[in-house]
Amino acid sequence: MSELQDTVQEAVEHARESRLNSVIAVLVAVTATFMALCSVKDGNIVQSMEQAQAHAVDQWSYYQAKGTKQNIAEQMTDQLEIERALLRNATPEERVLLDAKIKDYERRRKVYESEKALIKKDAERLQTEYDRLNFHDDQFDAAEACLSIAIALFGVTALTQKRWLLGFALVVAGFGIVLGLSGFLGLNFHPDFLARLLS
Repeated sequence: MSELQDTVQEAVEHARESRLNSVIAVLVAVTATFMALCSVKDGNIVQSMEQAQAHAVDQWSYYQAKGTKQNIAEQMTDQLEIERALLRNATPEERVLLDAKIKDYERRRKVYESEKALIKKDAERLQTEYDRLNFHDDQFDAAEACLSIAIALFGVTALTQKRWLLGFALVVAGFGIVLGLSGFLGLNFHPDFLARLLS
């Protein structure tokens, strides 16, 4: 009778293990699929971040070039005003020519100044876009980290058959899924401690 009881007990244990392993297999498949989707979205976000950053750098370079041109126009205006002041014996035509050049450089300076303001606004807009994308990139990075840990914990659970470990793995996977969904839906859920830890 004892042998029969041992055999039944063994069959029950094997069925429990088999059922637990089936649940774990489904959880691994779901977790890995969601992690792959997060990875694709994260890759697209990183590409957009690189584009925004490159455009922002271009705009700031353009801003500096306009600033250089503005400085040259200011210096030319100053130089021409000094020349006009020093040319006491200048003819009226020479004075008219100097005044026209001074007005031209003053006009250029104002144009460069207004262009710089527009370029600065665009560069700041691109920086804001980069920051917005980086926020969501952090969400996907943290989601992928949590989901990877959860998959590893699911594997250990399958080997050890510890149900408490399955519960812990589910909590970690759930947190990763919440982070990933926040990224997909554009929500502002952002665990700063995790972003600092991973950066």
